[in-house]
Amino acid sequence: MPQLYFLSILCNGLAGYVLFTGKDNDIEITNISMKNSTFHLVLGIMCAVTGVLKLLSPSFDGILILGDLIPSAAGLSAGLMLVFGIYRQDMSAKAGELDRLGVSLLAFRKPIGIALMAIALIHFLFPQTLFL
Repeated sequence: MPQLYFLSILCNGLAGYVLFTGKDNDIEITNISMKNSTFHLVLGIMCAVTGVLKLLSPSFDGILILGDLIPSAAGLSAGLMLVFGIYRQDMSAKAGELDRLGVSLLAFRKPIGIALMAIALIHFLFPQTLFL
């Protein structure tokens, strides 16, 4: 399905950029600021939903699961990191197991952002390769 293919590339690329630059970026696209927490939440939900849908329906003919495994896993991880980052930021009591998990997960924000942008670019350039 070409719509999911495009949405996967767009979400993974944007999520990678947001995770790599963090909340310090000040780019505004048509009055939508990329450092807005609502934008991060919506992007995280879109990444996670696109990741699940990419697992259920492959982009092109071929092996059903393996062809979209890496982009869908990347979308799921990006969605988890973005939504968890918003939850951790807005949480009133920052204590317990969830906060320690958040600190360890968000410590790798920049490498995961670079990996997400690379996966989006490779998935765009080579759409029918196995495992991408």
